[in-house]
Amino acid sequence: MKFRFTTAGESHGKALVAIIEGLPSGLPIDTDEINLELWRRQQGYGRGGRMKIEQDEIEILSGVRHAKTLGSPISLQIVNRDFVHWEEIMAIEEIDDQPKNPRIVKRPRPGHADLAGGQKFQTRDLRNVLERASARETAARVACGAIAKQLLGQFGIRIKSHVVKLGSVPDKPLDRPWQEIDSIPVDSMLRCADSEIQEKMKGLVDEAKKSGDTLGGIFEVVAKNIPIGLGSHVSWREKLDGRIARAIMSIQAVKGVEIGTAFENAGLRGSEVHDEIVYEDDKFQRTQNRAGGLEGGITNGEELRVRGYKKPISTLRRPLRSVDIDSKEEDLAAFERSDITAVTAAGVIGEAMLAIVLANSMREKFGGDSLREMKRNFEAYKDDLEEY
Repeated sequence: MKFRFTTAGESHGKALVAIIEGLPSGLPIDTDEINLELWRRQQGYGRGGRMKIEQDEIEILSGVRHAKTLGSPISLQIVNRDFVHWEEIMAIEEIDDQPKNPRIVKRPRPGHADLAGGQKFQTRDLRNVLERASARETAARVACGAIAKQLLGQFGIRIKSHVVKLGSVPDKPLDRPWQEIDSIPVDSMLRCADSEIQEKMKGLVDEAKKSGDTLGGIFEVVAKNIPIGLGSHVSWREKLDGRIARAIMSIQAVKGVEIGTAFENAGLRGSEVHDEIVYEDDKFQRTQNRAGGLEGGITNGEELRVRGYKKPISTLRRPLRSVDIDSKEEDLAAFERSDITAVTAAGVIGEAMLAIVLANSMREKFGGDSLREMKRNFEAYKDDLEEY
């Protein structure tokens, strides 16, 4: 049994939709918790005007009855409120008259999918590319991830994120224990565990805004209470670190993924890197967690720590040089309403993607058509581990 999902929808289309497969029957679904995750995705110092327009709310269309899953596919929808301003431009049916402002995009933005996508799909209006390439799509992912979190929560698994670096602040990415990450207020402006550094980050955002620029950064997602044995060493397809890397890298503008202290480890000796094993309190433990909770593609029971490296947003208020795809003459890149930075939001999206990967691994490992059966399998496995 696999937990799978797919999304559809354009940034300024009628709605974002998603279908989830592979959930057991009997899982309680809390729509308020899903809406909270959607709200969290919209927060963050440096977000743009679109966040003031959209008030994302989930509508579950199928697969849930009386607040519990049926075991059948779940379909859900998030309406785009901004669509009222784009009805003609994003109309599904053919229209007779050209809109007064068709908002055709012919000047690709450096760093975006505009030009490569236009060449690949042979379209002369790059809006056909950017509408789907937009990070607006991640609202549907976060909704799917919120449901995955609710499944994981039945087994005591929790997932949180925090911003460890924004632009050049601080010099070295923050390293904080779970307790500090967990205590970050839900309405924190940048979800940074250090209040003094967060103020410096906000100052950096203000500077970038004044200069018409954007900022990238690093977010870390931490999962706690992960059982030993998710993933496998037997095939590249089943290595959990590979699956996680793919999921985090798929987030728009993420260009690097790190598990544990991998980037630092590459410059050290083996004796300085590998987590020594001890047997204490009747169980195997590691003396540290530089591996980030994964060894050989398999979870080892330690906290799972994953970092995403997000480049600056490619839509700049002070546009970079580009070329008109029709005239081939130099021009400034097109400008679409945008954020100064969205690293905080990327962390929330990272939580969703990690939850989805872990939910799939839990379904593969413990199966079960019902939540009750899945829990029974889980408890039996825990008993086996205690006897090892």
